[in-house]
Amino acid sequence: MTSATSSPPLRVLVVDDSAFARKVLRKVLSDAEGLEVVGTARDGLDALERVAELKPDVITLDLVMPALDGLGLLRALAGMPDAPRVVVVSSAGTDSELAVAALQAGAVDLVHKPTALATERLYELGAELVAKVRVAGRAVPRYGQEVTGEAGVRAARTEAGTSAKLLAVGTSTGGPQALTRLMTMLPADFPAPVVLALHIPAGYTEAVAKRLDTLSALEVLEASDGLELLPGRAVLARAGMHLKLERHGAVDLVRLDRQPLGTPHHPSVDVLFESVAAGWGK
Repeated sequence: MTSATSSPPLRVLVVDDSAFARKVLRKVLSDAEGLEVVGTARDGLDALERVAELKPDVITLDLVMPALDGLGLLRALAGMPDAPRVVVVSSAGTDSELAVAALQAGAVDLVHKPTALATERLYELGAELVAKVRVAGRAVPRYGQEVTGEAGVRAARTEAGTSAKLLAVGTSTGGPQALTRLMTMLPADFPAPVVLALHIPAGYTEAVAKRLDTLSALEVLEASDGLELLPGRAVLARAGMHLKLERHGAVDLVRLDRQPLGTPHHPSVDVLFESVAAGWGK
């Protein structure tokens, strides 16, 4: 078995306009095994110079910055061969739609940054950030590209003859790009409800659903408890809750549930698929 120390460490560039955030993120990442912070940058223009000079494998990226912002940097990286992978570090709320746009522009993952960077919260952010930077180091960057359903997507479709009764899709790294590709391909008369589970921090799924709704011929909604599943409607699991489905005669409903608590992700793709199998797998 190959250990983390037997291969070169991942080279990380921290990009944030806050000097305090740069200091904290640098410490968190530098303390992690297998990661080396090779530099920091205060905005997108500074980052482009650092990328050319330092050749990082992964960038942690704030989105709201002076000069060249995070989305501008992603657009610039799209034209570069061997561009580093990007993990967005963003605050929910006002930045949530911007973060979703960044994911669809090529960022491979998203970490929620607390509005107030209190010391105790930084350690929580650190563990998640380290894990996602490590995963990003193995990901394939797809700046500005449409992603096929095979990239980061698991799909389960139950059928009666040739007519689908339900399409269930689960995504992980690269998920927003993959969902965009899928949802723009489905026609308005798609004959079955669609349910979607995406691993993304709480506070961002409403923005994902709204963006997909503008791009898709289907109606795309963030899940709410008791919402009816209908042909022509896609339902995106709400971050922080499992998406389960119930059948009541001819009516199929969405249920939101925190149980089981022990899963690595809420929502869990496995929990969704188990629910689909129980109701539609006969």
